[in-house]
Amino acid sequence: MSTIHEIIYQMGRQAREAAYRLAQLTGGEKDVILRAMAVAIRQHAPRILAANAVDLAAGKEKGLSSAMLDRLMLDEKRIETMAAGIDQVATLPDPVGEIMAAWERPNGIRISQTRVPIGTIGIIYESRPNVTADAAVLCFKTGNATILRGGSEAIHSNVAIAAALAAAGAPTHAIQLIPFTDRESVAVLAGMNKWLDLIIPRGGKGLIETVVSLARMPVIKHYDGICHLFADKEADLEMAVALTVNSKTHKPGVCNALEILLVHREIATDFLPPVAAALREKHVEIRGCEKVLEILPDATVATAEDWDTEFLELIIAVRIVDSLEEAVAHINEHGSHHTDVIVTRNEATAERFLREVDSACVFHNLSTRFADGGEFGFGAEIGISTDKLHARGPMGLRELTSYQYRVRGNGQVKR
Repeated sequence: MSTIHEIIYQMGRQAREAAYRLAQLTGGEKDVILRAMAVAIRQHAPRILAANAVDLAAGKEKGLSSAMLDRLMLDEKRIETMAAGIDQVATLPDPVGEIMAAWERPNGIRISQTRVPIGTIGIIYESRPNVTADAAVLCFKTGNATILRGGSEAIHSNVAIAAALAAAGAPTHAIQLIPFTDRESVAVLAGMNKWLDLIIPRGGKGLIETVVSLARMPVIKHYDGICHLFADKEADLEMAVALTVNSKTHKPGVCNALEILLVHREIATDFLPPVAAALREKHVEIRGCEKVLEILPDATVATAEDWDTEFLELIIAVRIVDSLEEAVAHINEHGSHHTDVIVTRNEATAERFLREVDSACVFHNLSTRFADGGEFGFGAEIGISTDKLHARGPMGLRELTSYQYRVRGNGQVKR
């Protein structure tokens, strides 16, 4: 057994013990510790920024893309956002102990379905260091012990953030960060079903598929964000332009950024020139189908692969469609079931879109960037699940709980 294997298995045993201690804390006790974590993040900001500078320098030397460097980068504003998110989580209702349903049987047995922590959760993620805080505090609030394994790009930042959280008085080993970034640590964590109840991979498709192939415990997947916006024939064109530009350019390197624009043929001539001009002002490369190139001759020809690509860069693929039905069919075939938007004044058309598109988040008249746990009022999120079981969409506190049946009697025996 390798040293890495031994260390991670020891972390698993410690996480299981910590989970039992966490289950004994009240909601109020957890909130006091969470507020202390927010204070610690602010107090440790200089150390976190110094560590992040090391990661950024290494990332530039490795030739990481501008989008990847943006995901990696921390500044005072982002650290304050991280701390504020922890404070917000402390104000949210604790779902643990919530009675989901209760009933009494004819024989007098009383049954309640009650929310409880999942137990121990492993989270594997790549370049975004804020995930260290977001994942840790959401799991902590719900009474789950966490083992975090971040990517090599953010290792110094992750260590600094984890150290700040550990200084805030949580039970020992409730939040642990694996100090290794090699592939063996992923394999060991994924095979540790004796100690982990759930594993959540966040990152590129390759990472997720690797974890799924190795995991011996349930996995909640956060696959690609191939997000679409459909500008319907009854769209407000000014709104459609604004939503397209915001969805694509506000933060192009994240999973809820727009990748594919679908345009109803009846508005294509009026809509495509202004939206193309607005996108080009933001340095977005436009790749279009043949019909798009008839209107935008300086666009690049889209390939078949473009319709199935999460660019995570300032690139957008544009297609003209003949109907709502064609738009929905395209999204259901080529999308990643993450977030898809319709822009239209017609409420009936919007309702059909919301009902027929098979995605975790379906929006009417707003930016894809609102597919986010913070925007949903969750304080933060573990990620956006593209699964259907056990969680779908932004994963907040409730999605980090399971339930048990608590059954109370008065001496009843089976006859």
